[in-house]
Amino acid sequence: MTSLLRVLLLGVFMAALDSAVIAPVIPAIQTEFGINHREVGLMMSAFVLFSLTSTVLMSHLSDRLGRRPIFLSGVALFALGSLVIAGAGAWGSHQAGWLGFGWVMLGRVLQGLGSGGIVPSASAVIGDVLPPDQQGRALGWIGAVYGMAFVLGPPLAGALTVWASWPWIFLINLPLALYLLRAGAQQLPPPVAQSPHSPTALNPATDWLGLGLFFSGLFALLLGLTQLGDAFTGRLIWPWALLTAGILLILFVQVENRVSQQGQRAMVPLVLFSHRRLAITYGLTLGSGMSMGGIAFLTSLATHNFGVSAQHAGFVLLPLVLCSMLSSMRSGQLLHRLGARRLIVVGFAALTLGYGGSALAALLQGGLLAFGLFTALVGLGVGILVGGALRSIALQEAPADLRATAQGLINLFNGLGTLLATTAISVVADLIGDTGGWGFPVAYLGLACALLALWGLALCLPAKPDQTP
Repeated sequence: MTSLLRVLLLGVFMAALDSAVIAPVIPAIQTEFGINHREVGLMMSAFVLFSLTSTVLMSHLSDRLGRRPIFLSGVALFALGSLVIAGAGAWGSHQAGWLGFGWVMLGRVLQGLGSGGIVPSASAVIGDVLPPDQQGRALGWIGAVYGMAFVLGPPLAGALTVWASWPWIFLINLPLALYLLRAGAQQLPPPVAQSPHSPTALNPATDWLGLGLFFSGLFALLLGLTQLGDAFTGRLIWPWALLTAGILLILFVQVENRVSQQGQRAMVPLVLFSHRRLAITYGLTLGSGMSMGGIAFLTSLATHNFGVSAQHAGFVLLPLVLCSMLSSMRSGQLLHRLGARRLIVVGFAALTLGYGGSALAALLQGGLLAFGLFTALVGLGVGILVGGALRSIALQEAPADLRATAQGLINLFNGLGTLLATTAISVVADLIGDTGGWGFPVAYLGLACALLALWGLALCLPAKPDQTP
């Protein structure tokens, strides 16, 4: 069992690490290929688009074909993407602009496709092989691994960029991926044959129309939220992009409902949302993603309102990171004893106080020490929510042959929440501006209000699993 957990956690660590190291390497990539900020944004959005789409597809296939082939496929795709990005530093650097940068784009797309198969499959394996009293601890370790990746990622990227060159940041994935492919083939459980009489028995037909609508809707949503289309075309298209995303969402729901009524396997089975406890959990997962997205601009709040230099801004988040790691591990240990509901309520309370207190400390000039204490509360809340409380409900509520899909939706709503928060904070901060240092504090007060509403939703979360769907 120890060997299996090692494989799962290392796979999650590899996927999380490359999300953490991309920010420090952006200046080097811009210098290498002569690209602008809009093209950097396109690279980041491409990863999000294909990662979230892959999460839906790979989770679906994991439930159909088994955890082992999808997890290993995800690792292989991620390694191939890493190799392509690293190779761009060798052969692409001689081709300025998009001729060389195109390789980086391709690599990030492949990494996004691969990452979508790793985390949901790993979480589903935990539900398949571990008893309920051990699942919380294992899911807590997954949250701790995420925190560790974001702690080690930036300094590791900086050191490799200085001592070697930026492609080595991605080359280090290759030996790890080789180990995971070998060990995973031995340790991951083989697929289990399903009874053809099971109510959730899988139809061999794949819901490609549903996947296409999902991809198109997500693409339109990204265009609307990031306003990349406006930047490249010079025209106001983001309202139309958001409208298109809404229409495609309605069509997607209709198609998935029709597929389910025909007895086929929908890409996102709507039966999962018929469980009240699970449906509320997905709404709370959106809030969890919002809390993680809020972390991105805390350093900006520190520099604008507390006079922290840009070179030292990263250090002000050390209390947050340490509390996040410790609380994710500890909450996983307490999950079986206290229950997911209590931990989730505490987590959202900590996030509301943390973000609200950080904003008030900035507005009232409360000092850097107060800011650090409130960001530690943010870390406490984030650690609890990523430490397995939300994922454990998905394991409890979902049928055994829908576990990966249920876990994939956790990743999906978490990613959408992160995207919404980063977009909203940046828009509010830009609208208000830096006059008087009001921009970011007001944005974070808005985030705190949203998290307060989600704390109220957490109070409505049933403590026990649903007896009937």
